[in-house]
Amino acid sequence: MRRIILIALLGFTLASCASQGATPPSGTLRIVAAFYPLQYAAQQVLGDAAASVSVLTPPGAEPHDIELTPQQAGEVADADLVLYIPGFQPALDAAVEGRSNALDVTRNIVELPGPSGGTDPHVWLNPLNMTAIGAVIAERLATTPGVAAHQQAFSAAMDALNAEWKAGTSSCTQHTLVVSHDAFAYLAAQYGFTQEGIAGLSPDTEPSPARIAEIADLVTTQGITTIYYEALVDPKVAQTIAAETGATTALLDPIEGIVNGSSADYVSLMQANLQTIRTGQSCS
Repeated sequence: MRRIILIALLGFTLASCASQGATPPSGTLRIVAAFYPLQYAAQQVLGDAAASVSVLTPPGAEPHDIELTPQQAGEVADADLVLYIPGFQPALDAAVEGRSNALDVTRNIVELPGPSGGTDPHVWLNPLNMTAIGAVIAERLATTPGVAAHQQAFSAAMDALNAEWKAGTSSCTQHTLVVSHDAFAYLAAQYGFTQEGIAGLSPDTEPSPARIAEIADLVTTQGITTIYYEALVDPKVAQTIAAETGATTALLDPIEGIVNGSSADYVSLMQANLQTIRTGQSCS
Protein backbone atom coordinates (compact mmCIF):
# COMPACT_ATOMS: atom_id res chain seq x y z
CA MET A 1 0.00 0.00 0.00
CA ARG A 2 1.04 3.61 -0.44
CA ARG A 3 3.73 4.74 1.97
CA ILE A 4 3.01 7.54 4.40
CA ILE A 5 4.64 10.85 3.63
CA LEU A 6 4.51 13.49 6.35
CA ILE A 7 5.38 17.06 5.55
CA ALA A 8 5.45 19.41 8.53
CA LEU A 9 5.33 23.11 7.73
CA LEU A 10 4.55 25.98 10.13
CA GLY A 11 3.02 23.64 12.63
CA PHE A 12 0.50 22.22 10.19
CA THR A 13 0.49 18.70 8.75
CA LEU A 14 -0.09 17.66 5.17
CA ALA A 15 -0.05 13.87 5.10
CA SER A 16 -0.10 11.56 2.11
CA CYS A 17 -1.31 8.32 3.65
CA ALA A 18 -1.79 4.86 2.28
CA SER A 19 -4.93 2.93 3.03
CA GLN A 20 -3.28 1.22 5.97
CA GLY A 21 -5.66 2.20 8.73
CA ALA A 22 -3.65 5.31 9.66
CA THR A 23 -5.91 7.78 11.45
CA PRO A 24 -5.29 11.48 10.72
CA PRO A 25 -5.05 13.79 13.74
CA SER A 26 -8.31 15.23 15.05
CA GLY A 27 -9.43 18.22 13.01
CA THR A 28 -7.53 17.15 9.91
CA LEU A 29 -9.37 17.44 6.61
CA ARG A 30 -9.60 13.93 5.14
CA ILE A 31 -9.22 13.77 1.35
CA VAL A 32 -9.32 10.49 -0.60
CA ALA A 33 -7.95 10.51 -4.17
CA ALA A 34 -8.77 7.75 -6.60
CA PHE A 35 -5.24 7.52 -8.00
CA TYR A 36 -1.95 9.38 -8.12
CA PRO A 37 -2.51 12.47 -10.36
CA LEU A 38 -5.56 13.47 -8.32
CA GLN A 39 -3.61 13.01 -5.11
CA TYR A 40 -0.81 15.19 -6.50
CA ALA A 41 -3.22 17.96 -7.54
CA ALA A 42 -4.87 17.94 -4.11
CA GLN A 43 -1.52 18.09 -2.31
CA GLN A 44 -0.43 21.08 -4.39
CA VAL A 45 -3.69 22.93 -3.84
CA LEU A 46 -3.75 22.25 -0.09
CA GLY A 47 -0.11 23.17 0.47
CA ASP A 48 0.54 23.30 4.21
CA ALA A 49 -3.09 23.07 5.28
CA ALA A 50 -4.06 20.59 7.97
CA ALA A 51 -5.12 17.81 5.62
CA SER A 52 -4.60 14.12 4.93
CA VAL A 53 -4.55 13.11 1.25
CA SER A 54 -4.73 9.34 0.85
CA VAL A 55 -4.83 7.40 -2.40
CA LEU A 56 -6.86 4.30 -3.20
CA THR A 57 -4.49 2.89 -5.85
CA PRO A 58 -1.26 1.62 -4.24
CA PRO A 59 2.14 2.20 -5.91
CA GLY A 60 2.90 -0.32 -8.62
CA ALA A 61 -0.79 -1.07 -9.23
CA GLU A 62 -2.64 -0.32 -12.48
CA PRO A 63 -5.65 1.82 -11.45
CA HIS A 64 -8.23 1.07 -14.15
CA ASP A 65 -9.76 -1.99 -12.55
CA ILE A 66 -9.04 -1.65 -8.84
CA GLU A 67 -11.46 -3.27 -6.41
CA LEU A 68 -12.01 -1.53 -3.08
CA THR A 69 -11.27 -3.39 0.10
CA PRO A 70 -13.82 -3.04 2.93
CA GLN A 71 -11.35 -0.71 4.65
CA GLN A 72 -11.09 1.48 1.55
CA ALA A 73 -14.87 1.54 1.18
CA GLY A 74 -15.00 2.82 4.74
CA GLU A 75 -12.45 5.52 3.94
CA VAL A 76 -14.55 6.64 0.99
CA ALA A 77 -17.66 6.80 3.17
CA ASP A 78 -15.93 8.71 5.97
CA ALA A 79 -13.86 11.15 3.90
CA ASP A 80 -14.57 14.86 3.80
CA LEU A 81 -13.91 14.75 0.05
CA VAL A 82 -13.38 11.97 -2.51
CA LEU A 83 -11.70 12.91 -5.80
CA TYR A 84 -12.49 10.76 -8.82
CA ILE A 85 -12.97 10.63 -12.60
CA PRO A 86 -16.27 9.00 -13.61
CA GLY A 87 -15.90 5.96 -15.84
CA PHE A 88 -12.26 5.35 -15.02
CA GLN A 89 -12.66 3.03 -12.03
CA PRO A 90 -16.06 1.29 -12.00
CA ALA A 91 -15.69 0.03 -8.42
CA LEU A 92 -15.17 3.57 -7.18
CA ASP A 93 -18.03 4.88 -9.32
CA ALA A 94 -20.31 2.45 -7.51
CA ALA A 95 -18.93 3.39 -4.10
CA VAL A 96 -19.47 7.15 -4.53
CA GLU A 97 -22.83 7.01 -6.27
CA GLY A 98 -25.18 9.42 -4.53
CA ARG A 99 -22.56 10.61 -2.03
CA SER A 100 -22.29 14.34 -1.38
CA ASN A 101 -18.58 14.01 -0.51
CA ALA A 102 -17.66 12.86 -4.05
CA LEU A 103 -16.15 15.37 -6.48
CA ASP A 104 -15.90 14.76 -10.22
CA VAL A 105 -12.64 16.56 -11.01
CA THR A 106 -13.39 16.68 -14.76
CA ARG A 107 -16.38 18.98 -14.26
CA ASN A 108 -14.76 21.92 -16.09
CA ILE A 109 -12.82 19.88 -18.68
CA VAL A 110 -13.98 19.29 -22.24
CA GLU A 111 -13.48 15.54 -22.49
CA LEU A 112 -12.44 13.80 -25.69
CA PRO A 113 -14.45 10.89 -27.08
CA GLY A 114 -13.19 7.41 -26.29
CA PRO A 115 -12.15 5.10 -29.13
CA SER A 116 -15.16 2.84 -28.58
CA GLY A 117 -17.76 5.31 -27.37
CA GLY A 118 -18.12 7.31 -24.19
CA THR A 119 -15.41 9.72 -23.12
CA ASP A 120 -11.68 9.30 -22.57
CA PRO A 121 -10.85 9.66 -18.84
CA HIS A 122 -7.08 10.26 -19.20
CA VAL A 123 -7.42 14.03 -18.85
CA TRP A 124 -4.36 14.62 -16.61
CA LEU A 125 -1.79 14.17 -19.41
CA ASN A 126 -2.52 17.72 -20.55
CA PRO A 127 -1.04 20.00 -17.85
CA LEU A 128 -3.74 22.60 -18.47
CA ASN A 129 -6.31 19.99 -17.48
CA MET A 130 -4.39 19.54 -14.24
CA THR A 131 -4.91 23.26 -13.69
CA ALA A 132 -8.64 22.74 -14.18
CA ILE A 133 -8.59 19.82 -11.73
CA GLY A 134 -6.80 21.98 -9.17
CA ALA A 135 -9.32 24.78 -9.64
CA VAL A 136 -12.27 22.43 -9.01
CA ILE A 137 -10.62 21.11 -5.85
CA ALA A 138 -9.83 24.65 -4.67
CA GLU A 139 -13.41 25.76 -5.28
CA ARG A 140 -14.71 22.91 -3.14
CA LEU A 141 -12.18 23.69 -0.38
CA ALA A 142 -12.47 27.48 -0.64
CA THR A 143 -12.80 27.95 3.12
CA THR A 144 -9.54 26.11 3.83
CA PRO A 145 -6.77 28.60 4.67
CA GLY A 146 -4.16 29.13 1.96
CA VAL A 147 -5.93 27.18 -0.76
CA ALA A 148 -6.45 30.12 -3.14
CA ALA A 149 -2.76 31.07 -3.10
CA HIS A 150 -1.60 27.48 -3.50
CA GLN A 151 -4.03 26.92 -6.37
CA GLN A 152 -2.59 29.97 -8.17
CA ALA A 153 0.94 28.64 -7.67
CA PHE A 154 -0.12 25.22 -8.97
CA SER A 155 -1.73 26.85 -12.03
CA ALA A 156 1.50 28.75 -12.74
CA ALA A 157 3.53 25.54 -12.46
CA MET A 158 1.23 23.77 -14.92
CA ASP A 159 1.41 26.72 -17.32
CA ALA A 160 5.20 26.51 -17.20
CA LEU A 161 5.11 22.76 -17.83
CA ASN A 162 2.76 23.26 -20.78
CA ALA A 163 5.08 25.92 -22.22
CA GLU A 164 8.03 23.53 -21.83
CA TRP A 165 6.13 20.86 -23.77
CA LYS A 166 5.02 23.31 -26.46
CA ALA A 167 8.60 24.45 -27.06
CA GLY A 168 10.01 20.94 -26.87
CA THR A 169 7.61 19.44 -29.42
CA SER A 170 7.43 22.33 -31.89
CA SER A 171 9.98 20.81 -34.27
CA CYS A 172 9.02 17.12 -34.26
CA THR A 173 9.04 15.48 -37.68
CA GLN A 174 7.06 12.35 -36.75
CA HIS A 175 3.55 13.05 -35.44
CA THR A 176 2.10 9.56 -34.92
CA LEU A 177 2.43 8.18 -31.39
CA VAL A 178 2.22 4.37 -31.26
CA VAL A 179 1.45 3.58 -27.61
CA SER A 180 0.57 0.53 -25.54
CA HIS A 181 -2.97 1.70 -24.82
CA ASP A 182 -5.15 4.70 -25.58
CA ALA A 183 -4.01 6.85 -22.66
CA PHE A 184 -2.38 9.74 -24.53
CA ALA A 185 -5.18 11.39 -26.53
CA TYR A 186 -5.14 14.58 -24.43
CA LEU A 187 -1.36 14.86 -24.66
CA ALA A 188 -1.51 14.18 -28.40
CA ALA A 189 -4.25 16.77 -29.00
CA GLN A 190 -2.40 19.43 -27.00
CA TYR A 191 0.96 18.99 -28.72
CA GLY A 192 0.10 18.13 -32.31
CA PHE A 193 0.31 14.34 -32.37
CA THR A 194 -2.02 11.53 -33.41
CA GLN A 195 -2.37 8.62 -31.01
CA GLU A 196 -2.42 5.01 -32.20
CA GLY A 197 -3.03 2.66 -29.30
CA ILE A 198 -2.22 -1.03 -29.53
CA ALA A 199 -4.85 -1.77 -26.88
CA GLY A 200 -7.95 0.28 -26.04
CA LEU A 201 -8.66 2.56 -23.09
CA SER A 202 -7.78 -0.21 -20.64
CA PRO A 203 -4.21 -1.55 -20.77
CA ASP A 204 -5.51 -4.98 -19.73
CA THR A 205 -7.40 -5.36 -23.00
CA GLU A 206 -5.73 -7.98 -25.19
CA PRO A 207 -5.30 -6.54 -28.71
CA SER A 208 -6.61 -8.69 -31.52
CA PRO A 209 -4.21 -10.20 -34.08
CA ALA A 210 -5.81 -7.88 -36.64
CA ARG A 211 -5.00 -4.82 -34.54
CA ILE A 212 -1.41 -5.96 -34.02
CA ALA A 213 -1.04 -6.46 -37.77
CA GLU A 214 -2.58 -3.04 -38.42
CA ILE A 215 -0.13 -1.35 -36.06
CA ALA A 216 2.82 -3.22 -37.56
CA ASP A 217 1.78 -2.09 -41.03
CA LEU A 218 1.40 1.50 -39.81
CA VAL A 219 4.87 1.46 -38.28
CA THR A 220 6.37 0.16 -41.51
CA THR A 221 4.54 2.42 -43.96
CA GLN A 222 5.01 5.62 -41.93
CA GLY A 223 8.61 4.94 -41.02
CA ILE A 224 7.84 5.08 -37.30
CA THR A 225 10.99 4.41 -35.30
CA THR A 226 9.65 4.17 -31.72
CA ILE A 227 6.87 2.20 -30.05
CA TYR A 228 6.04 3.30 -26.53
CA TYR A 229 5.39 0.95 -23.63
CA GLU A 230 4.36 1.69 -20.01
CA ALA A 231 5.87 1.19 -16.59
CA LEU A 232 2.90 -0.65 -15.06
CA VAL A 233 1.94 -2.80 -18.06
CA ASP A 234 3.64 -5.83 -19.62
CA PRO A 235 5.62 -4.52 -22.63
CA LYS A 236 5.66 -7.81 -24.56
CA VAL A 237 3.21 -6.76 -27.31
CA ALA A 238 5.06 -3.50 -27.95
CA GLN A 239 8.35 -5.40 -27.99
CA THR A 240 6.99 -7.99 -30.42
CA ILE A 241 5.81 -5.33 -32.89
CA ALA A 242 9.12 -3.51 -32.57
CA ALA A 243 11.05 -6.70 -33.28
CA GLU A 244 8.92 -7.40 -36.35
CA THR A 245 9.25 -3.90 -37.79
CA GLY A 246 12.76 -2.90 -36.78
CA ALA A 247 11.50 -0.15 -34.48
CA THR A 248 12.79 0.47 -30.97
CA THR A 249 10.79 0.68 -27.75
CA ALA A 250 10.80 3.44 -25.14
CA LEU A 251 9.00 4.04 -21.85
CA LEU A 252 6.23 6.65 -22.04
CA ASP A 253 4.52 6.94 -18.68
CA PRO A 254 0.73 7.58 -18.58
CA ILE A 255 1.26 8.65 -14.94
CA GLU A 256 -1.66 6.58 -13.73
CA GLY A 257 0.41 5.58 -10.70
CA ILE A 258 3.87 5.64 -9.23
CA VAL A 259 6.31 2.74 -9.43
CA ASN A 260 7.25 1.28 -6.04
CA GLY A 261 10.18 3.14 -4.53
CA SER A 262 10.12 6.01 -7.02
CA SER A 263 10.85 9.56 -5.86
CA ALA A 264 9.37 11.06 -9.04
CA ASP A 265 6.32 13.30 -9.10
CA TYR A 266 3.90 14.45 -11.78
CA VAL A 267 6.15 17.25 -13.06
CA SER A 268 9.33 15.18 -13.22
CA LEU A 269 7.47 12.32 -14.93
CA MET A 270 6.02 14.69 -17.52
CA GLN A 271 9.47 16.16 -18.12
CA ALA A 272 10.90 12.67 -18.58
CA ASN A 273 8.07 11.91 -21.02
CA LEU A 274 8.96 15.05 -22.98
CA GLN A 275 12.56 13.92 -23.42
CA THR A 276 11.34 10.48 -24.51
CA ILE A 277 8.98 12.05 -27.06
CA ARG A 278 11.67 14.38 -28.37
CA THR A 279 13.90 11.41 -29.11
CA GLY A 280 11.22 9.05 -30.38
CA GLN A 281 9.42 11.61 -32.56
CA SER A 282 12.60 13.06 -34.08
CA CYS A 283 12.34 16.55 -32.58
CA SER A 284 15.27 18.83 -33.16
